[in-house]
Amino acid sequence: MYKGLTRAAGALLALVALYSLLGFLVLPGVTLRIANQQLAQYATVPAHLERIELNPFSLELTLWGLQIGEPGKEQVGFDRLYANLSLDSLWSGALHLDAVELVKPRNEVLFAKDGTLNLTRLFKLPASEAKPDEPPSDPFPLRIGSIKLSDGYLHFEDLRPSEPIEFLYDNMNLELKNLSTLPNDNADMALVAIGPNGGRIDWKGTLSLAPIASEGTLKITEGRMKAFWPYVRDAVPLVLEDGVVSLDTHYKLNLAKQTELLLDNASVRIAPFAIKAPDGRPLARLASLEVSETSVDLVKQLVTVGKIRSEKLETWAALEKDGQLDWQKLFASQPAKATPKEKAEPATAEPTPEQQAAKEPSKPWQVLLKDVQLRNYLVHLADRTQKEPVALDVGPLNADLQGFDSLNKSPFTLKLDTGVGKQGKLQAAGQVNLAPIWAKLDVSSRDIDLRVAQAYISPFILLELRSGMLASDLKVDLKNTAPLAFSVTGKAQVSQLHTLDTIKSRDFVKWQQVNVDGLSYVHGDALSIDKVTLLQPYARFIINEDRTTNINDLLIPQPADAPAASQAKPAAASNDKPLGIHIGQIDINDGSANFADLSLTPNFATAIQQLNGRVGTIDNRKPVPAKVDVKGKVDRYAPVTIKGALNPFNPLASLDIATSFKRVELTTLTPYSGKFAGFRIRKGRLNLDLHYLITNGQLKAENKVVVEQLQLGEKVDSPDAVDLPIRLAVALLKDTEGKISIELPVSGDLNNPQFSVMPIVWQTLRNLVLRAAQAPFKFIGGLVAGGGSEDLGNVSFAPGSSELNGDAQASLDKLASALKERPELRLEIEGTSAQASDGPLIAQQRLEREYQATWYKILQRRGDKVPANASMLVVDNSDKPAMLEGIYRNRLKQQPPAEWEQLGRDERTAKLREAVIKSWAESTALLRTLGQERASSIKDYLVDKGQLEDDRVYFIDTSLGQAESDGRVVTPMHLDAE
Repeated sequence: MYKGLTRAAGALLALVALYSLLGFLVLPGVTLRIANQQLAQYATVPAHLERIELNPFSLELTLWGLQIGEPGKEQVGFDRLYANLSLDSLWSGALHLDAVELVKPRNEVLFAKDGTLNLTRLFKLPASEAKPDEPPSDPFPLRIGSIKLSDGYLHFEDLRPSEPIEFLYDNMNLELKNLSTLPNDNADMALVAIGPNGGRIDWKGTLSLAPIASEGTLKITEGRMKAFWPYVRDAVPLVLEDGVVSLDTHYKLNLAKQTELLLDNASVRIAPFAIKAPDGRPLARLASLEVSETSVDLVKQLVTVGKIRSEKLETWAALEKDGQLDWQKLFASQPAKATPKEKAEPATAEPTPEQQAAKEPSKPWQVLLKDVQLRNYLVHLADRTQKEPVALDVGPLNADLQGFDSLNKSPFTLKLDTGVGKQGKLQAAGQVNLAPIWAKLDVSSRDIDLRVAQAYISPFILLELRSGMLASDLKVDLKNTAPLAFSVTGKAQVSQLHTLDTIKSRDFVKWQQVNVDGLSYVHGDALSIDKVTLLQPYARFIINEDRTTNINDLLIPQPADAPAASQAKPAAASNDKPLGIHIGQIDINDGSANFADLSLTPNFATAIQQLNGRVGTIDNRKPVPAKVDVKGKVDRYAPVTIKGALNPFNPLASLDIATSFKRVELTTLTPYSGKFAGFRIRKGRLNLDLHYLITNGQLKAENKVVVEQLQLGEKVDSPDAVDLPIRLAVALLKDTEGKISIELPVSGDLNNPQFSVMPIVWQTLRNLVLRAAQAPFKFIGGLVAGGGSEDLGNVSFAPGSSELNGDAQASLDKLASALKERPELRLEIEGTSAQASDGPLIAQQRLEREYQATWYKILQRRGDKVPANASMLVVDNSDKPAMLEGIYRNRLKQQPPAEWEQLGRDERTAKLREAVIKSWAESTALLRTLGQERASSIKDYLVDKGQLEDDRVYFIDTSLGQAESDGRVVTPMHLDAE
């Protein structure tokens, strides 16, 4: 018995020793040899495993030093691989590993230019035998208690894009617990990957292999977008300058039946970010973009974004000459690339069921944006379609958006607040819907600089928009876009509008402010305005020498092949229904106008000031005439009234207008009297009452003319003058009070093309003069003249000045007192100037005004603040020489003599100034204006200081006289009586 036990124990020890020998020494050595032989046989690159260790008792296996690849350039390898087999694998029905540990794994993932992957070329494996299709089997039963990956190394390089992609993670650590291929078993997983260039990855969660499912959190911190941007650049031609992205999300993935992926509580941050075009011009720069409280459901095809916060985006966009946006052209320039699948499939191949299904309309994705805030954006806009490119900066722009639904199940809320240009402001708030398109917005603007429109009006009219500001408070209701249907209500204001005739460099149309209240516009139907208020409006109208007008001069002829406006209209807008226009009221406050007729010799010019009044309701759909009540003054003193009613859309149907001019100085009408009567007017005033009544095209007009104290001047040669005894007729037509009263009734049918009002008026006047000349005794009357005892008829002025000195004021005080005591007397003032003494001084004054006007234009064009008029500016002497060059050319209509180029700056400036002064010193127009100003100074003093009635002081035509020995110029005055 004892010997049997001894033999059994010895045999057992021998077996243990043999098991140990095989397990610890023989089996690892044989396995290592076989493994290296297989690596040498099938590997395409050097491959070697250093050693294998096996503990047959604890069932622990360790592999050391696997290296596949050239020495120093290994593509796959590790320092140590450890695995521990559990004994319960013998009866549990599954391979059970207690632990698996991989230390310092190394992997090189390299895609060549032709798309081949280095890992697929490491081994030459024998071709496998074809097997009949078998139903899918259950996965091999495997359970692993713990898997650890320590100090992993991953190098990725892709040469397929136009710019190679490369990134590295040299510190990767992975831990898995309880990994199993058995159904519904979950493993706990944690991955941390860190690279030398940033972009840390943290991945925690659970993992199931049967079915494949995972849930957890994924976090990417400060990932450099340059690492993957070449993939983007090959799709869109955008060059990345800077870009850092961070991601944090919770996810759920399940592949049991279909791909189920859910991201929730996701957040993405991009800061900073900058892209440019391939040619180097900047496209966009972004300080930060944060997307949070976001979820993505792949099954429901639903993206829900809780918050978007973005700061300081700066971007550039331009409309090119061909009408395309530069961004649009940038993307259009990118060639389309065929996918490998598209290249492999012939064009005539029958579509597979999968391809057929792909062609069918798929369920659209739904994107929900709950709360979007954009702050401090800046957009640089440019329009290069115009001859002069237009640039406009929009910003700082702040925008808010809530409740956006890409499937348009509900409208979203939009709020916009931005700057426009240098000082403009634009705000919009309301609701918008995309399908169908509609919007309801409250839009307000302040100080929008209208000069940005200059480039768009320059091709059509020679007009410079010097200034203009737009403000508005509007409600916009967009109902549809095809066909376009919208309405606008609210109010608008255009202030400081100033336009300049660029041919003559003179004001054309301007106003201080225009208010449009109660605005209501329905597209294609009606425009309604409750009230239009004009503050200080001004307009200039000129008849040229050839009988054309300044408006004709400004219009630029358009080419005959230009598309007609009607061709640009959509078919839906081509109906014949006219736009309904309703204006409840037009108020005119402190208006003015200038009129000139250059077809006359001398030229005629007059000014209308202090226009105030109202025009009643205007409506082109109602036949009710609009009431008119406007008052003003001609040349400051002559009142004008216009009252009545008219229908501006059909004046032949109904018009009832009465116009009254009182105390108009007839000297201003000298050009007309010279042309038609053959005499200048030396003195006189006109009272004119016109009443025109039109009913259904039938005219009934009453014209009453009263001329006071008319005196004709010298004869003027004119081919248009009537051949009548004008002086005799005037003398006869005067009554005992020195008045000429004429009534000129006119009636007729305005629908008759042969009927004309003015020939009838002229014929009536001609007949009246003939009757007066043929029956002189019916018009005889006489005037009694008288005068004062003291000679107060001369007023002396300093050379070049229209200011009254102390002696002149004292003399005028006496004259005013004398005239008050003699109410029958009337004073005549003959404005006088002398070229010898006045010429050089008024030329110097004219040059100073030209300096001020030129500097005023420079300030306006720069957008600087300017005073009310140029005369309030002080021009620095250092700026004057540069302006003098342009003044010389404009005034003398020639270039400076070539020999002046050799002169020094001061000497050249003196020559230029001397020539300009000489030119203006000889200007008859300037001398005449000075004479008129001297006459006005005398009258203004007598009216304002002397309290003399203005209707007792008359101007007579100015004259050029001779200066006194001391240079003073005497302006004579004359007395007359009614």
